[in-house]
Amino acid sequence: MSAYWYCLRGIVLREWLRFVLQRSRFLSALVRPLLWLLVFAAGFRAALGIAIIEPYDTYITYDTYIVPGLTCMILLFNGMQGSLSMVYDREMGSMRVLLTSPLPRAFLLAAKLLATALISLLQVYAFLAIAWVYGVQPPAWGLLAALPALLLVALLLSALGLLLSNGIRQLENFAGVMNFVIFPLFFLSSALYPLWKMRESSEWLYWLCVLNPFTHAVELVRNALYLRLHLDALLICAGLTLLFAVLAVVSFNPQHAALRKAG
Repeated sequence: MSAYWYCLRGIVLREWLRFVLQRSRFLSALVRPLLWLLVFAAGFRAALGIAIIEPYDTYITYDTYIVPGLTCMILLFNGMQGSLSMVYDREMGSMRVLLTSPLPRAFLLAAKLLATALISLLQVYAFLAIAWVYGVQPPAWGLLAALPALLLVALLLSALGLLLSNGIRQLENFAGVMNFVIFPLFFLSSALYPLWKMRESSEWLYWLCVLNPFTHAVELVRNALYLRLHLDALLICAGLTLLFAVLAVVSFNPQHAALRKAG
């Protein structure tokens, strides 16, 4: 058991040191959602009011609605960035070295996912603190109650990123593939607009949003922030996390970089 603990601690510490040394990574993770909150939401505040919907008990402003979606945006981008580091580690050989340890591959990859998720949570709560000062103030207990939901969503998106990175053999192809994934996931969800507004606009667009796993991640976090449990979203996110993690472990091939060099 001590070997597992030392390995987990080492992987988490490595990710933490990488995060500390790359301060631009922290700033860039905050700049994106803050721009949406301070600029985009400000422009829509007067034009777009949000009706009384779950989990809110009254009418809310647009910036209040958008904050849970922006927290999930941080988790989404960090999950994809974590998969980029996985591709880089595979290219440079550090992941293959790690896999030479006697510990199971599933544990090593799970430890990598957990380390990425924990770093993402630090950035999320930094953003929530800024949003609180700005005036978006969910219940104080909601910030604590949302922690398990945020961790689950972070693991879900990190597992998805790892699964996608398994199919990328060249680091140069990463940006195009990730953009093809990130933007549809984000925009075809309830992060920016309620689902009923999507349905008013287009029925097929509404169903695309319903089938989007990121929608359920956003709704899970949104309800948790306001001390509500969205059971359907919880079950869907938990099931997809397990599915993506299993597929990522099964499909992980540290020889991709070696095959590329041999070619």
